[in-house]
Amino acid sequence: MADLKAGVNQLFLREEELRTGMELLFYAYREFTAEPDEILAEIGFGRAHHRVIYFVGRYPKITVSELLAILKITKQSLSRVLGELVRQGFIDQQTGARDRRQRLLELTEKGVELERQLSETQRQRIARAYRMAGAEAVEGFRKVMMGMLDEEDRAKFAPPVPPARLAAKR
Repeated sequence: MADLKAGVNQLFLREEELRTGMELLFYAYREFTAEPDEILAEIGFGRAHHRVIYFVGRYPKITVSELLAILKITKQSLSRVLGELVRQGFIDQQTGARDRRQRLLELTEKGVELERQLSETQRQRIARAYRMAGAEAVEGFRKVMMGMLDEEDRAKFAPPVPPARLAAKR
């Protein structure tokens, strides 16, 4: 029987392979953030602003507590960045209907447009890389990325249980 992985380096845990993987992550992150960084710099914002804009756009009505948990930053850091984004009209804050202490965050039209600009080149870059690599490699990439996450964050990306399996468990 032929070895299907004959062309793949089976010594992927060697120090040099691990260092190469680390280096690729650094270079990829540099390229992934370069264009959004330019857009942000034009309006006096940085990567912290980008992360807040992204997650508020991804999860409309997210609470400040939920955002803090995702970003793993201090309240003080988030307060500074969020305050700027609210004052400049990119994010709207509303008081929670059930819990008046909650602050629910949502992008304004101006925020939606900024998020679109920031994410568009990143989406294009990821789509191009996915097309070049193919479905099997994309699945491998996802497995590697999932393996790098803490267990708590990994659970956020677990595939949903199909309804047929839920019924079978009952």
